[in-house]
Amino acid sequence: MENQTKKGINPHVLGILLVIVDSLFFSFMSLFVRMSGDVPTMEKAFFRNIVAFVIAMITLSRTPEKFKIQKGSIPMLLGRSICGGTGLVLNFWAIDHIALADANILNKMSPFFAIIFSIFLLSEMPNVVEWITVVIAFVGAVFVVKPTAGIASLPALAGLMSGLGAGLAYTFVRKLGMKGERGPVIVAFFSGFTCLMCLPFMVYEFQPLTLQQFLCLIGAGGSAAIAQFAITKAYQLAPAKEISVFDYSQVMFASLWGILFFDEVPDHWSVIGYVIIIGTAVVKWYYNVHIQGRREKEAALEENAAGGGNK
Repeated sequence: MENQTKKGINPHVLGILLVIVDSLFFSFMSLFVRMSGDVPTMEKAFFRNIVAFVIAMITLSRTPEKFKIQKGSIPMLLGRSICGGTGLVLNFWAIDHIALADANILNKMSPFFAIIFSIFLLSEMPNVVEWITVVIAFVGAVFVVKPTAGIASLPALAGLMSGLGAGLAYTFVRKLGMKGERGPVIVAFFSGFTCLMCLPFMVYEFQPLTLQQFLCLIGAGGSAAIAQFAITKAYQLAPAKEISVFDYSQVMFASLWGILFFDEVPDHWSVIGYVIIIGTAVVKWYYNVHIQGRREKEAALEENAAGGGNK
């Protein structure tokens, strides 16, 4: 009973459900961004973040610490915001120029980029299995990007770079979490910084919005905010290594919206890339949960046995 919530729901199962909710609403964000039409990318990014910023600030105002930022967090908050904001803009630009599913799967390369960046920011050296998953995942990305397409592949490369930016940003988030920085602070700082980053470009090329475009962009921001709260709660209920693989359901949702709303059917090369990237993520998840987890338990048992023998 200890592993169940008050309502009798296993927290691990609830964590998985919340990750799927997160994926669904992030796919809605992509859909709304595309449906908003020919609005400049910076304007789309501004509206997406202003909603999350307002919600995060209201959340912080209701906490005892209010808007307090921990000492030493500012450099990492700036790093997270610069990388995450740049990745977001690139992702939005990719969404407008390639299939929704392609843009989403390339952005989902972020966990593999995070493995690489963890070497430099967290001094965590990946093991052999993690290096192999990174290499295979990049092979899958090549199938999606299709570099032989020449200039036509630039939006796909932007999508891949959005994954790089997100991977670096998530590494900063993890480092902030290790310092004990609060989640709403990270969200508010990132959202506010990205709004300020986009504001000059938006003012320069501001395009008046129709009611439909305005509602789509508010929908994008609201969907992103719901997704962020869902994923934050999910990782409070269960370890990321055990549930993060379900975040790839976003690609399935995005594929469905692409087919239903834009007649986008992924070509066979993209499908091969999806299978490789998602398959690699599943293998990495299986290794983390079953193989590495079992080794850690065995090591703990051996240590306890040794400790008991010394008494």
